[in-house]
Amino acid sequence: MSDQNSQIEVLLVEDTATDAELCIRSLQKHNFANNLVWAKDGAEALDLLFATGDHEGRGPVRPKVMLLDLRLPKIDGLEVLRRIKSDERTRMLPTVILTSSKEDRDIVEAYGLGVNSYISKPVEFGAFAETVAKLGFYWLAVNRPPE
Repeated sequence: MSDQNSQIEVLLVEDTATDAELCIRSLQKHNFANNLVWAKDGAEALDLLFATGDHEGRGPVRPKVMLLDLRLPKIDGLEVLRRIKSDERTRMLPTVILTSSKEDRDIVEAYGLGVNSYISKPVEFGAFAETVAKLGFYWLAVNRPPE
């Protein structure tokens, strides 16, 4: 793993530019986005995590936490979760679903696959920013992930 990849703190997997920008700004405001990588779909996230596709040869990204949307193009969030939690190299990656879905079946399936937290995105701008800031604080300042 390269030095650059070992410094990644947040892997944000979000296809909606507005939501991604709001997440990034909220994390930056609280100094939690210094080393953030934004993947715009599930395939790109998996390529980053497993150093495949366009990221082959660069070394895998190993963030402190992954914020994962469910409704993604190419490969959806539940399939991304399924693949990372079934692979020894990424199984222990702290993963937070951050999605607009409040469907019970999505929540149950996500926890069944091993998600660490499931957060429904607040609709209101200020509440959304506050939620992301709290996520950043907990997962990057309070939580202690495995080495």
